[in-house]
Amino acid sequence: MLLAAVTKAKEAGAEAVVHCGDVIGAMTLRPLLDVGLPVHVIHGNNLGDSIMLYRLARESGGLLDYHGADARIELGRRKIFLVHYPDYGHAMACTGDWDLVCCGHSHCAGVEQIGNVKGGKTWLVNPGTVAGLAAPATWILGDLESMQFDIREL
Repeated sequence: MLLAAVTKAKEAGAEAVVHCGDVIGAMTLRPLLDVGLPVHVIHGNNLGDSIMLYRLARESGGLLDYHGADARIELGRRKIFLVHYPDYGHAMACTGDWDLVCCGHSHCAGVEQIGNVKGGKTWLVNPGTVAGLAAPATWILGDLESMQFDIREL
């Protein structure tokens, strides 16, 4: 289902993929390399074989970046923080240091703006569960220029 979501994202114009965790093994990610989009992934609480995830990233020719428990990345001139747990994501959004915080774990898709300590608002986005585990199979297409986020079902 992850491959289906990434393929649909590319067809919709996505230029990169952000995965918010619970990638159990490298074999889940390997088919994504054929899609050709850069993939940023963190592991979440269901950590499988981290050695193979790092190895696949190293062998991916730069298409896969496995960050470990969380990530600080920049895409489309936006500062983005990736973390698996929503409470940690909410806390990071409150700092005002990020344009976008992406989280997972809850399997509940959501998009909201969080007031931050700098007097602004930070986007907090949770794509839900692409695998459809105890919830609809969802993913989010985001436009970083307009900061618009669309929850999509598989």
